[in-house]
Amino acid sequence: MPKGYWIARVDVTDPEQYDKYRAANAQPFARHGARFLVRGGTFEAPEGTPRSRNVVIEFPSYQAAVDCYHSPEYQAAVALRRPASVGEVLIIEGYDGPQPG
Repeated sequence: MPKGYWIARVDVTDPEQYDKYRAANAQPFARHGARFLVRGGTFEAPEGTPRSRNVVIEFPSYQAAVDCYHSPEYQAAVALRRPASVGEVLIIEGYDGPQPG
């Protein structure tokens, strides 16, 4: 079964409030098996319009990724994040097929 991923691109407008979101998301992430692959860091944006913060989170399955986002615990965290940032979250199924080369 392919893994699930969140890809988030965010501009934080209120760092103190955003820290409250980060504290609140720890429990639902742990409960759904989330693992950060990218959490901020240096980046280059050769195409498109970048955001200041980029995050990639891996989940054991696509369903776990969807369930985490829609869980009441994570939605409570979202209520803390929305007034503190602007961005996009994408939930996507991983790919386990053949690779080039």
